[in-house]
Amino acid sequence: MNAVHPSHPAPAATDTHATPVPATAPATTRARRAGGAGRRLAGAGALAAGAVLLCSVPALAHVSVQPGEAEQGGYATINFKVPNERDDASTVKLEVSFPAEHPMSSVMPQPVPGWQVKVTKGKLDKPLESHGKKITEAVNKVTWTADGDGVRPGQFQQFPLSVGALPEKADHLVFKALQTYSNKEVVRWIEEPREGAPEPESPAPVLKLVAADAAGTGGATDAKKDAAGEDAPGPTANAGSDDDSDTTARVLGGVGIAAGIAGVAFGVLAGRRRSA
Repeated sequence: MNAVHPSHPAPAATDTHATPVPATAPATTRARRAGGAGRRLAGAGALAAGAVLLCSVPALAHVSVQPGEAEQGGYATINFKVPNERDDASTVKLEVSFPAEHPMSSVMPQPVPGWQVKVTKGKLDKPLESHGKKITEAVNKVTWTADGDGVRPGQFQQFPLSVGALPEKADHLVFKALQTYSNKEVVRWIEEPREGAPEPESPAPVLKLVAADAAGTGGATDAKKDAAGEDAPGPTANAGSDDDSDTTARVLGGVGIAAGIAGVAFGVLAGRRRSA
């Protein structure tokens, strides 16, 4: 009898072109993804940092007169507000020239702690009549000089004056000013603004004059009181109000910046999770 041999199944066919797929991505792929996420995070951080720097740069200010208007023919208490715009120097001197075409016989400065003030007068070509008296000289210039450090970086100072009588027919007065820093730099605020034209680079302080029935109560004062020499309101209250407003603005700005940074970081992390 012939022996019966058990049959063996034929070997299964194999695909020589098939490439096994690993269960997890190679380490190089994971590293590449991590590097891409890191670059995106770094880019977002740089963008947020740039936004912070942009928001933290203060807008340049200039010497100004406040309040910005007063009553024609009356007396007023005005303040020359001087911000320090330099990071490496203090403001140590302020010179304010009065308009020769509109002379004023009464200019009384209020003392400012830490500053010496000098009022310079000159003879008038044509005498003026004021309260029944003949005036032969008027103020040409007022100069404040610091005893110590003056106005430091990041600060401002107000210099109050009681002035009058203001002209009755003029609609504005231009006060040209020179601001001197501790490094001997002099900034000349002498360019007169023109209506309808862009603001000049170094504008002179301008006081707008309005008729009595249109004048506000901020800068105009009772003529008899000022002429009698009553004290003008000090700069401390104004400075405090400005400081409070500035602090509020800085706090709100900081909150907004922090919220923006958090939003950018959240978006980057969410994108990273999706790509993973």
